[in-house]
Amino acid sequence: MAEPIAIAVVGHTNAGKTSLLRTLTRRRRFGEVSPRPGTTRHVEAVDLVVDGSAALRWLDTPGLEDPIGLRDALGPLRADMTPPQRIRAFLATRAAQEAFEQEAKVLRTLLEIDAALFVIDCREPVVAKFRSEVEILASCGKPVLPVLNFVLDPQSREAAWSALLADFALHAQVRFDAVAPFDDGQAQLYASLQALLPQRQAALRAVTAFLDREREARDEAALRLIADALLALAAMRVTLSRDELAAPPRKRQIVEAFRAEVLQRARRAVQDLLEIHAFARDDAELAMLPWLDGRWATDLFHPETLRDAGVRLGKGAAIGAGIGLAADVALAGLSLGAAAALGATLGGAASQGFGTLGRRLANALQGREALSLEDTVVLVVAQRLLGLHRALCARGHAADDRVDLERAALPAEQFQPVLRALQPARAHADWVEGDSPRRTIAQRAVIAELRTLG
Repeated sequence: MAEPIAIAVVGHTNAGKTSLLRTLTRRRRFGEVSPRPGTTRHVEAVDLVVDGSAALRWLDTPGLEDPIGLRDALGPLRADMTPPQRIRAFLATRAAQEAFEQEAKVLRTLLEIDAALFVIDCREPVVAKFRSEVEILASCGKPVLPVLNFVLDPQSREAAWSALLADFALHAQVRFDAVAPFDDGQAQLYASLQALLPQRQAALRAVTAFLDREREARDEAALRLIADALLALAAMRVTLSRDELAAPPRKRQIVEAFRAEVLQRARRAVQDLLEIHAFARDDAELAMLPWLDGRWATDLFHPETLRDAGVRLGKGAAIGAGIGLAADVALAGLSLGAAAALGATLGGAASQGFGTLGRRLANALQGREALSLEDTVVLVVAQRLLGLHRALCARGHAADDRVDLERAALPAEQFQPVLRALQPARAHADWVEGDSPRRTIAQRAVIAELRTLG
């Protein structure tokens, strides 16, 4: 069995080494990230497993805290020494055990690996200590690939860093951002590693193909989850009897229970999406996602939210009806007057199917009413879930800012095909749970429409 490709991640303190590894490995809990200097104190390893075997081993190293002092401690390069031999000679000294203990850990690692990623915080000014750092890394005799991190930051000094690296013959560079990775940033990184390590190209190509398959699998799993959640919401239905309709407290209780189930299903879908993308619940809390701090319960059924969605969707009489057949049910569950119910039913019939209309009219004749979600609510949930999926696809595991789902959400009118694909669920209350061939067909149709938006 071939040894895994060993790649060290090196750089000055707080350059974003651990953050980069979290993004590349999709492990949010790998290492410790902190604004304090010198957070990583030991060399930590994480393997990328492909087909049951470790194909690549990432090594997270401590920051080089005193590169100028280290360069002086290394001393001049003697005529009978190569640069790596000078490094080995230094590692045998007392200084390597005491004053430069942290730096010695980095140097020992660099002598044993296949290549190194040199992570640079482009927001830092190019000063003398960084020139010393580049000189030391270049003397270890291993291929070094500079990774220009935080290049999207307004304070980035990318041009100055590129010039410095070129002076040390480090012309191959990768632009990356561990907070908001570029779509092709990871692909460029692995392509550059192949150029640096021609003898390991086959293994690196296998790693790249594996990562592509993983990304496609995440996308497929996320769209399937969203489609399943939307089908369940569209299928939800609760029938109120004549006695329950005549008792406002009981009617209000049923409506609130219905609303609570809707929110519970939406929150569950959010948690499942976070898991698919290898984010944890507290990542979402840190990002202040509205589903997890209680605000979405208000937003989802707020009349302004539904009215805005309805206007953009062009729903006519169905606008504002979040649950059931009339807006007052969605807002407070206070009244289900026959005239208002019938008017809203006729207004929503075109979008929700004649079968649904027939069932509602039959219930009305028998003094019953069926509560269900109107398209406006399903639309808002679809916007938010698909927006969250899109945001997480572009979110690095080093990010700690808020996910702005309002900006990520696609326009409501683009969801018309999705809503049409969901209509079969209106006639199948059993689709809330379980599975069936017809539900699977409907799910595939919804996924196909979601994919055109994603």
